[in-house]
Amino acid sequence: MTQIEILAKMQTVFDDVFLDDVKVTPELSANDVEEWDSLLQISLVLGVEKAFNVRFRVGEVEGTKNLGEFADLIQRRMNQGASA
Repeated sequence: MTQIEILAKMQTVFDDVFLDDVKVTPELSANDVEEWDSLLQISLVLGVEKAFNVRFRVGEVEGTKNLGEFADLIQRRMNQGASA
């Protein structure tokens, strides 16, 4: 999956989690969305893990600066799962 494909699939997770419409872009971060708090962060991570059938280590997602980096992390996890 490319970053663009991952971001498109992430959009469905965002649509389920956020009340307001949030446009998923590689540059988007929690600082850009007023309602994006720590509880929504947990919901997003759980939704992404389910949607992509991946698991993240503690602190791993927090190390990403924006959705582009998060998408790259998802891609790495998916590739690790495929090679396992």
